[in-house]
Amino acid sequence: MSRTMLNLKNGLCFAALSLAMSSVFADAATDATKDRLAQLAVGEHRSHDNIARNIYRHPVDTLAFFGLRDDMTVVEIAPGGGWYTEIIAPFVKDKGQYYAAGFDETSESEFVRKATARFKAKLAEHPELYDKVVMTPLAPPDNAEIAPPGSADIVLTFRNVHNWMDAGTVDGVFAAMFQALKPGGILGVVEHRGNPDVAQDPKAKSGYVNEAYAIALAQKAGFELVNKSEINANPNDSKDYEGGVWTLPPTLRLKEKDRERYLGIGESDRMTLKFVKPLAQ
Repeated sequence: MSRTMLNLKNGLCFAALSLAMSSVFADAATDATKDRLAQLAVGEHRSHDNIARNIYRHPVDTLAFFGLRDDMTVVEIAPGGGWYTEIIAPFVKDKGQYYAAGFDETSESEFVRKATARFKAKLAEHPELYDKVVMTPLAPPDNAEIAPPGSADIVLTFRNVHNWMDAGTVDGVFAAMFQALKPGGILGVVEHRGNPDVAQDPKAKSGYVNEAYAIALAQKAGFELVNKSEINANPNDSKDYEGGVWTLPPTLRLKEKDRERYLGIGESDRMTLKFVKPLAQ
């Protein structure tokens, strides 16, 4: 065998070995990531009620599906009461950065001001976990810089698309998420999934959004769909309730009326969609 052929053979073998080793390390990193997320999902800093929702929201598998790593810059859109904040912010605290977008102490909206105060109070309860959290406003089109442009590795939103549709800001929010992400960055969307046989209400008054409609909204902003998952599917959800999606837990809008029935159904059927911001613009 010639020296050239030998060098080529050795090079190919080394490349194959390197690929195999990187695969092993990737698997190990994934296991380590899921183990850490699992610990945080049941951590002492979380309330019993929030932990009880893990069986419906599958936070470990969902965040792993989106590709979350502890060295990422993460933007969560409209974290609400901070259900996912309790997991993501401590996870990226040491190596990454967590932005909570949608809060503004100076907002003209009393609802936003009060939500901001509640969220700040929550962060203050555990500074050892949340002292590096950055809160940013989100009020497109005038105030829509949720993080420095092109800085985020991943943007996540959980059960919010219907709210933006109702408010008439959906295009502006998707544009803000696109702007914040690096080229190649990931957008993860979880949303109440509507019945595809029912025409989409542009205001999503029931809280449900058809999957094809949600995908089209993201694509309109420039995102490309790369994967979808049934992690958060619930085939028991009939999606035809008097009080919309909020008939189901945790809201239980109808109070005691058929309460056991709705508790038996559980939380809503949800799409879990993974998009990417293309490398070439």
